[in-house]
Amino acid sequence: MKALILSGGKGSRLYPLTYTNAKQLIPVANKPVLFRVIEAIRDAGITDIGIIIGIGENGRRVQEAVGQGRRWGVNVTYILQEAPLGLAHCVLIARDFLGDERFVMFLGDNVIEGGISNLIREFEQSGYNSQIVLTEVAEPQHYGVAELNPDRSIKRLVEKPRNPPSNLALVGIYMFDKHIHEAVRSIEPSWRGELEITDAIQWLVEHGYHVHPYIHRGWWIDTGKPIDMLDANSKVLEELTPEIRGFVDRDSKVDERVTVEEGAEIINSVVRGPTIIGENTRVVNSYIGPFTSIYHHCLVENAEIEHSLILEHSKIINVPARITDSLIGRNVELRHSELKPRALKLTLGDNSRLGLV
Repeated sequence: MKALILSGGKGSRLYPLTYTNAKQLIPVANKPVLFRVIEAIRDAGITDIGIIIGIGENGRRVQEAVGQGRRWGVNVTYILQEAPLGLAHCVLIARDFLGDERFVMFLGDNVIEGGISNLIREFEQSGYNSQIVLTEVAEPQHYGVAELNPDRSIKRLVEKPRNPPSNLALVGIYMFDKHIHEAVRSIEPSWRGELEITDAIQWLVEHGYHVHPYIHRGWWIDTGKPIDMLDANSKVLEELTPEIRGFVDRDSKVDERVTVEEGAEIINSVVRGPTIIGENTRVVNSYIGPFTSIYHHCLVENAEIEHSLILEHSKIINVPARITDSLIGRNVELRHSELKPRALKLTLGDNSRLGLV
């Protein structure tokens, strides 16, 4: 089998972070989401991976971060999508890479509990022409939705319906054989101007091909919005095996659910897990609460943080209020100022959200 990872798109719901970085490279528990997807595919025994990237800086950043895939023992081929024309369009432009082999298609900004090894094994050993992963969601109108027949076979698929026929959403993991190539050539663009993968799968159903619905019972998160990133971070942190590879001084209290990565230092601080402190990050005279990830080369001094994501090379110093439920980008400097008169001095990107107390 081969794998196709979709890593294009602007990630507009994560602005302003994604003005300067691809959304798939934002870390969850100090590892970019895209890296977790590659690892899940490799662990399922697939080593030939195509990655769909967009034009511009974000596509270049994905290439720089992933390279040829040697660190994971896989071989990566990049496929350029010049415009966001839909998931089925990604299959269309990847035809030369995929050939007639079976493949898994995985959205590069999704996090799923338990990986995909069992899914791949089931598909490889079956006679299915396609297998799609579904899960129950609270707001199905935001997703592709499946309606099942009484025998649990697929009746129809609808993309982001106003009146969803069920609460079973497609989670962004699909398995196909060669017949999908005829399907994507046969459908027309939707009202959004995109070739929808739901329409291509519906074409398979209507032409008598066996599309098997696999209902995932664990957690799954589409990391498209800040609250989703924080939720994914919390769930992945709970799955980590804690390890202290950095330095913790005798005046600090670090509980057994905390990971301290190599080169990190915890000085006169309290750290409660599940939490991860990144490489060469210093935490001094501070409190780091549960469900927090602080990436590499950061400094936190005289501050309190919990349930937050702090990206690399950021500094949080002498902040009088506790930071919570926050996603702070790269190279940010946040500090208390003693200058008079007291005033707020801010530089905020487009679509930023700032809560003040």
